[in-house]
Amino acid sequence: MRSEREAAAGRPVKSPCISVCALNSDDICEGCFRSGREISRWGVMCDDERRQVLHSCTERARQMGRLW
Repeated sequence: MRSEREAAAGRPVKSPCISVCALNSDDICEGCFRSGREISRWGVMCDDERRQVLHSCTERARQMGRLW
């Protein structure tokens, strides 16, 4: 039986978009915490790049006091 991690590796990484699309003065979306560049490139990124972006989003959310 495959592990959960192996099963997830076969599926594309989903966008963190929550339909609250508003870039702040630092060019970071207030909804998903991606930069404008990350949002525009999401469709052409490989899954490893997307996972890195998701990690960055989590860190940004913490820095902005939106995740603890």
